[in-house]
Amino acid sequence: MKHCLIFGCGYSGFRVAKRLLAKGFKVTATTRNPERQADLQSAGCHAEVLDVSDKTTLSKISGFLDKESRVLLSIPSLSVTANNTTHYEDPTARIVGALSNTPARVVYLSTTGVYGDTRQVDEETPIAPITERQFCRVEAENSIMKQSWSSLILRPAAIYGPNRGIHCAIREKSFRLAGKGANFISRIHVEDLTALIVAALESDITGAYPVADENPCTSLEIARYCADLFKLPMPRSSKETQMVGTRHANRKVDGRAICKLLGVTLRYPSYREGISASLTEEMANRKIPYQDVY
Repeated sequence: MKHCLIFGCGYSGFRVAKRLLAKGFKVTATTRNPERQADLQSAGCHAEVLDVSDKTTLSKISGFLDKESRVLLSIPSLSVTANNTTHYEDPTARIVGALSNTPARVVYLSTTGVYGDTRQVDEETPIAPITERQFCRVEAENSIMKQSWSSLILRPAAIYGPNRGIHCAIREKSFRLAGKGANFISRIHVEDLTALIVAALESDITGAYPVADENPCTSLEIARYCADLFKLPMPRSSKETQMVGTRHANRKVDGRAICKLLGVTLRYPSYREGISASLTEEMANRKIPYQDVY
């Protein structure tokens, strides 16, 4: 039986696990949250509570693997506060050491943040990290790619979907535009990202590629769309310096190359289709009338 080990089985990873199980894979999933373990087991995974900062628990990893195993690594750089100072640490190097070159294939979920302030990004764009967090991600990518296994780095733009994304923030009236909202932000719906990850795990394509839908748009455009959808006033603006990095990023991402290589056609090529599908799933899961979602 084909096997996949998923580190960080959260918003995207859980969907990957369900697709792999449906394809006949045995899935081992890790989580830091003991309460999450029951959900993963109910879905059909072999679930392990694992703290990647603890060497003792990391030592168990080799027992989950064989020479044909595929690995999805989707644990981001972590914010650590010590002595009133916050910095970022990335657990990838520790995980790589624990894997001991055992798996046949590793897919790492990175971020388009590694391109720094670059405004136009495609498969040929060099990385240009600026912040500590971005440099941590680059180091993580390098630790994956220098090993003997086959590997592919996916660099998703902003991930959205049911209960996650700008449509939720606007519905909750917590979204603020960065300045006039003229900055471009690329996105990828979680189901399209899931399809790409599953295809990546089963392929032998190597390298590093950006992932995004086909419709980068300004923050103003999507904010207006969501405000009209919910019949709410437009969100207020804030100074860019007061916004988290992803809210005032200004980057158009072309993700067509990896879609073509993996043979994946996006179900949600723009936010319009993606937000509509997200709302439909939210309503189905909540089992409440349509009008109560708005």
